[in-house]
Amino acid sequence: MTDFIFNTEPYAHQLEALEQSYDKTEYALFMEMGCGKSKVIVDTFVHQYAKGEIYNVLIVAPKGVYGTWVKNEVPIHTPEHVTYDLVQWSSNHTQKLKKEFDKLFTLDFRLKILVMNIEALSTKKGKDFASRFVMSNKTMFIVDESTTIKNPEAKRTKTCLALGKYAHYRRILTGSPVTKSPLDLYSQCLFLDPALLGFSSFYSFRARYADLVEKTGQGRTFKLVVGYKNLDELNESLSKFSHRVLKKDCLDLPEKIYQRRTIQMTAEQKKAYKELQRFAFTKLANTKSVTINHIMTQITRLHQISCGFIRTDDGYITELPSQRLSELSSILQEIDGKAIIWANYRHDIEKIKTMLVDEYGENIVGTYYGDVSNTDREEVIKNFQDPNNPLRFFVGNTQTGGFGITLTEAKTVIYYSNNYDLEKRLQSEDRAHRIGQTNKVTYIDIVCERTVDEKIVKALRKKQSIASTILGEERYKDWLT
Repeated sequence: MTDFIFNTEPYAHQLEALEQSYDKTEYALFMEMGCGKSKVIVDTFVHQYAKGEIYNVLIVAPKGVYGTWVKNEVPIHTPEHVTYDLVQWSSNHTQKLKKEFDKLFTLDFRLKILVMNIEALSTKKGKDFASRFVMSNKTMFIVDESTTIKNPEAKRTKTCLALGKYAHYRRILTGSPVTKSPLDLYSQCLFLDPALLGFSSFYSFRARYADLVEKTGQGRTFKLVVGYKNLDELNESLSKFSHRVLKKDCLDLPEKIYQRRTIQMTAEQKKAYKELQRFAFTKLANTKSVTINHIMTQITRLHQISCGFIRTDDGYITELPSQRLSELSSILQEIDGKAIIWANYRHDIEKIKTMLVDEYGENIVGTYYGDVSNTDREEVIKNFQDPNNPLRFFVGNTQTGGFGITLTEAKTVIYYSNNYDLEKRLQSEDRAHRIGQTNKVTYIDIVCERTVDEKIVKALRKKQSIASTILGEERYKDWLT
């Protein structure tokens, strides 16, 4: 690949994926989270642009991911000689944003890149804008975390399928193309090209790969999936237009891989956050001696709001609408194997457990925090470490579970919310990353934008004590704004 110019050198497995896919009209990169599929895609569309094959790139991704393309992936991996206009979609068309949008339709030689959240394609405004962009020039259409279009009946799936027909190149990216059943693959592959799997409808696809029984209920007859068949044949079909990469096979990857999933505050959270900010400023301004305890109390309350609740001085909890739990659910659909989920508050642990039981079943989750007995804690660890046990998710707080236990069956560690204690963060990371671990470990922080949540994660990632950071390098007011 002597004609490729890289801004960042690819790992061997990324180069292999690029060689397999770069010139294909349609292709699927089934690369496990942490393997760097975004870089492969950036290198692909930069190369195709340099050849004059495309001039537009449309990237759609879930809300928690699409901002990362704009802030990190495209700027980091695009070579300096490539001039481009990069625009992040927003339904709020301010005058400034309108000027950015207009750049996408300017006739020049710059590469035009539009990044949209997949949810926007369920709206008329988002659908119309994406359609105008795709049809304005030769386009590569990329669906990141493509299981978001697995439902053939969803509006966003129908939009992607309709617009995909007008794109010159199509790509789907995901680490886990099958989240619940092999039938998840149908719409994802249909987006690439209806001819790839050779079925005229979802029902003919289902009949080929699912065992069905006829059931009657509520006055109607329907077919129920009770199992799957011909999966070797399906896998062989997929192999012709996809490339699979697992972390365990990537010998050149770092031992620890860090990722961030971004969420925004809801209107209710913003209102509560601003009110508490004003109260905190007033209270601290009237205090003659500012202590770390005063500041940390206010930061804790702001952090709770970013998590979706607020606890009053008398212990009463008020729930606030939040994107955090739904983002966790999206992450879990993208990963394989067992995972550790750390949450700072008991309230969050209980919410997470309820959600997991509802989605996956009672035996799939075990909790590990102060209210759990020693006997039950030992049972949770034993079952989690047993690869044949159905217990897949370990949910706890770092205060209780961050020290002295081994959880090496996990290759994914999710920080639903962080503790402020640097030692607990470092220790909790090492529950999975220690002797006995045979996989690379991915650490994912869920971060609420424009809140104290961002500052906490930044300090911990830099291995800085939050207390000393607040009173040392930065003034406490910087943490409250």
